[in-house]
Order: sequence, then structure tokens, then C-alpha cells
Amino acid sequence: MTKLLLSIHVLAAILAIGPVAVAASMFPAALRRADLPALRVLHRVCRVYAAVGIAVPVFGFATAGVMGVTGQAWVIVSIGLTAVAAGVLVLLVLPRQVAALSTPDTSPASLAMPTGLFNLLWATVTVLMIIRPGSTTGA
Repeated sequence: MTKLLLSIHVLAAILAIGPVAVAASMFPAALRRADLPALRVLHRVCRVYAAVGIAVPVFGFATAGVMGVTGQAWVIVSIGLTAVAAGVLVLLVLPRQVAALSTPDTSPASLAMPTGLFNLLWATVTVLMIIRPGSTTGA
């Protein structure tokens, strides 16, 4: 069961978070070019895959529960960073994308920093999931 849950968790992370990270990163450049069709598509990708991305922490919690590691520091820190990343996406990135769609003269810089922070948080969570500092699971 652990291998199945872990596989689904990793696949969900790759297939849901990856597109959000890439599309959000492409948004400021499309905004500089004032490419409205591209901006609409990139925002839709971010919005839809953000919703699909709920599967990542759901299967992460299930996997951690089956592995018996929910109380370990690397899991707790990862949960916290995931929550912060979700907050950055929902409270900063997506609303600024909506604003940029309605106001074409929006500065790309207003999106670059929160998008970079979102990506940095996910990269940190990924590293924590791989190296699992202090883990007693034997990996």
C-alpha cells in the first residue's frame, strides 16, 4: 500500500505542480509581450492544475500515515512549506494574473517575485522529500 500511495503522491506532484510552476513562470514573459491569448491559456493552466494539485498533499498525508512518519520533522516542515506555497499561489500569483488579464499595463515584476517564491518553496519541499533529514525509514 505504501508504494502505491507514494507513487500516486509523486505522480500527482509531477503532473499537477509541474504545469503550474512552468505556466506561472511563463506568465511574466507573456505579459511583457502583451500576448493576451497566451496569458489566458497560462492562467487557465495555473488555475486548473492548482485545483488538481490538492491531490498532492492528500496523498502525501496518506503516504506519511501509512509509513508512520507524520510526526517527523522533515514531514512537518514539508507540510508547512506546502501550505505556504499554496497560500502564495492562491493569494498572490493567481489574483495578480487575473489583474494582469484585466489591466494590460500590469508590471511583469509584480508577478515574477511571488511566482519565484512559489517555485522555490516547491523545490525545497521536493528536496526535503528526497533527502528526508533525520528520517528513520531507512532510505
